[in-house]
Amino acid sequence: MENGTAAVLRVGRDDLRRLLVGADFPLSVPLGPPGRWRRVWQRARPFLAPVLVFALVGITIAGIQYLTDTRGLPGWLAIGLGVGGTLPAVLAPVRPLLAWRFGYPLLYLGVIDALPDESWPWSPVQIIAFLFVLLVLAARTSLGIAAWAGLLSVLPAYLFVPTHANAHGVALLFLAILIVGDQVRRRRQSQRALAEQAERSELEQARRAVLEERTRIAREMHDVVAHHMSMIAVQAETAPYRLTGLPEPARAEFTAIAGSAREALVDMRRLLGVLRSESAAPETAPQPGLADVPELVDAARRAGMAVTVATGPEPEQRRAVPEAVGLAAYRIVQEALANAARHAPGTAVRVSVDAGDRALTVDVWNDPAGPGAGRPGDAAGPAGHGLTGMRERVRLLGGRLRAGPTDDQGYAVTAHLPYDPEPTEP
Repeated sequence: MENGTAAVLRVGRDDLRRLLVGADFPLSVPLGPPGRWRRVWQRARPFLAPVLVFALVGITIAGIQYLTDTRGLPGWLAIGLGVGGTLPAVLAPVRPLLAWRFGYPLLYLGVIDALPDESWPWSPVQIIAFLFVLLVLAARTSLGIAAWAGLLSVLPAYLFVPTHANAHGVALLFLAILIVGDQVRRRRQSQRALAEQAERSELEQARRAVLEERTRIAREMHDVVAHHMSMIAVQAETAPYRLTGLPEPARAEFTAIAGSAREALVDMRRLLGVLRSESAAPETAPQPGLADVPELVDAARRAGMAVTVATGPEPEQRRAVPEAVGLAAYRIVQEALANAARHAPGTAVRVSVDAGDRALTVDVWNDPAGPGAGRPGDAAGPAGHGLTGMRERVRLLGGRLRAGPTDDQGYAVTAHLPYDPEPTEP
């Protein structure tokens, strides 16, 4: 119990020191309303600044006039108290503790020559400005600092307010202002915590999407690599029977190659078993490739999409495309068509596949979507991850991917898939 009491006293002492001489709470976000109104505020801010300046000057003059006419203070003293009563309200949005430190002594100076019939011995301008300071301070600082500020601010009321009833009214008003400011602070903290949680959730979902897509790509690449390894094993095993006159060391070498290929296949199957989720069914169908793109386009046309296809040189005039590159190209076209169908329904889509000497280039464009439609890049493809799957496939092959809006408000996906991984810059 003693340790708990000591901790509370220590926290209270630290809050009091922070209020009186500690570091301030500078503004961490730009002034103005949040959300969709921020753009309106940014446009109106150049016009509002002169209005606010004129308003502050007018309020200050009104306070000076009140002190001069009502209390008969000399001009220099009225100007000092009038400017001092308004200045804390100007400082409060950017330096709330400094504003309170400046405004608090004026609660003692502002009662100079106060009339006996004044319910509160301060000018109305000074009262309103100090209430604004308390509101901002409670909304920007901690509960302990706000409590100390309210407690100290009430003392001049019981010292200078003529009647106890009015002093109690000042105390209740200060308390109400501090409660409102504290509720604003709590709401802002809750919104910030929710925003941080949402950001963490989005990052976690993005990481999970990348991992799931890499797992899916690994499962698909298993079939491609396993086919080549099987061919190596079969050719090595049958070489002694197809080639006559092989010496015994060559036969042993082919036997070792076949055994290594078989072991590699076993290890790949073990790895695939680790990567495959418990709910995933075994995939027995062969993986699609570049030759299956026309069939994919035909299926999109039967679904009502207006798709045109442009290809490069004929197959016999170009280098054979590796199976891994063909599989990646097929999946990119598949996801791009699915995204276009979802977010740009009814628009024309153009697919271009150009197989060069060193790389395969895949382009998918769609015309601008109608009102209310989203962007294809925001959609999820067959794997549920949209652009994530495309980027991972292109990254696996050492290629490049560019996806984004076009100049005419359409959308384009361009993938450069090298047959051999391109060297990366150090």
